[in-house]
Amino acid sequence: MKVYNNILETIGNTPLVKLNKLTKNCKATVLAKVETTNPGNSVKDRMAVKMVEDAEKSGVLKPGGTIIEGTSGNTGMGLALVAIIKGYKLICVLNDKQSKEKMDILRAVGAEVVVCPTAVEPSDPRSYYSVSKRLAKEIPNSWYVNQYDNLSNRTAHYEQTGPEIWEQTEGKVTHFIVGVGTGGTISGVGKSLKEKNPNIKIWGIDTYGSVFKKYKETGIFDENEIYPYITEGIGEDILPANVDFDVIDLFEKVTDKDAAVYTRRLAREEGIFVGNSAGAAIGGLLQLQDQLTENDVVVVLFHDHGSRYVGKIFNDDWMRERGFLEEEFKTAEDVIARHADLPLVTLYSEELVSHAIMKMRKYNISQIPVLRDGELVGSLNDSQVYQLLVDNPTLRDTPISKIMQKPFPVVQGTAKLEEVAKLINEQTPAVIVERANGDKKILTRQDVIASLA
Repeated sequence: MKVYNNILETIGNTPLVKLNKLTKNCKATVLAKVETTNPGNSVKDRMAVKMVEDAEKSGVLKPGGTIIEGTSGNTGMGLALVAIIKGYKLICVLNDKQSKEKMDILRAVGAEVVVCPTAVEPSDPRSYYSVSKRLAKEIPNSWYVNQYDNLSNRTAHYEQTGPEIWEQTEGKVTHFIVGVGTGGTISGVGKSLKEKNPNIKIWGIDTYGSVFKKYKETGIFDENEIYPYITEGIGEDILPANVDFDVIDLFEKVTDKDAAVYTRRLAREEGIFVGNSAGAAIGGLLQLQDQLTENDVVVVLFHDHGSRYVGKIFNDDWMRERGFLEEEFKTAEDVIARHADLPLVTLYSEELVSHAIMKMRKYNISQIPVLRDGELVGSLNDSQVYQLLVDNPTLRDTPISKIMQKPFPVVQGTAKLEEVAKLINEQTPAVIVERANGDKKILTRQDVIASLA
């Protein structure tokens, strides 16, 4: 019988898969190293085992101890599998930008999860770096993994992932591309491959809000480069010891939007359901494709599985809220679909101005159509009301009919967005859309802007 003694023995030997549709305009052959077939569904399984085993050998991790680590989720999963097999407790410290799926999965495999704020300095006592270190000091018989500076991280990839890629490509690999977080994967694989062939190019994918690219190019750690970003698993606001800048030939930054869009396209066009950093890696490759030739063989490593991003990257509402969803709005009906389930807020012409103010506050809206006998006879907008009340506060008790402006134009739901946009200007901040079923909805300047984002 061909049987593994435990789940840890199944780590490694992940497949190399040719990409076809997304890279059809790229001259090079592009191969994806798909790490999701590891038991913890990510590349981090490799170094989790190595770090624990090295800690056991050195005596810093003792039987029955507690493993503590700050993680984006994937290292935590790898450590959880090791902890289960070897009999350790595990505490994972995550920042609050990580997906709920990652947190739920960690809890499912027995880890205790501590969540910290993202938008704080690394030295802040609330940061996940600081909390991890504090817990390791407070909890008896515990070991702080510190994947950022623990060099067993990159050693795992030097010993395993790099040689796998060399063997699978029969030594034909010319470029290795991967998102950089702790730096273990790119540095370990990069060193391994360059020892085989010094001409192999190692390209790191960075994100806006991270310090890696500028530090590589200038040697300057620029704190002005640091700000919160959405892409998970890559980029840093520190310089981890595992990042070997001498091994990395260049860094390329990819936007949060492109990382998200390409992650979804990998699933839909290549059938490869992977995580956020994979989309960033493909985005970076396509930005650099002019540097590649038809003789090049590019290996792009995909870190983790798409199931950890179902509530985010693969959720249309989440993407739409951030302006990441590439939607083509063609008609007025398409635009108001965002709020088609909400009732149209209106006023009667004989209501008081004070009533209009109350409705604007209650519904957090800026403009309201005015009715008389069920017909649209006028309109109000907050800028107009504000200016009138500044000039004459007593107008609060005046009927709306005395100050209302002309009614908003009415368009059919089939009206093209380009036509609707021409009707909206400083004097006319909205139009009324009449739908096929007779319902009327408001379409504002903000709706048009949101549809173009």
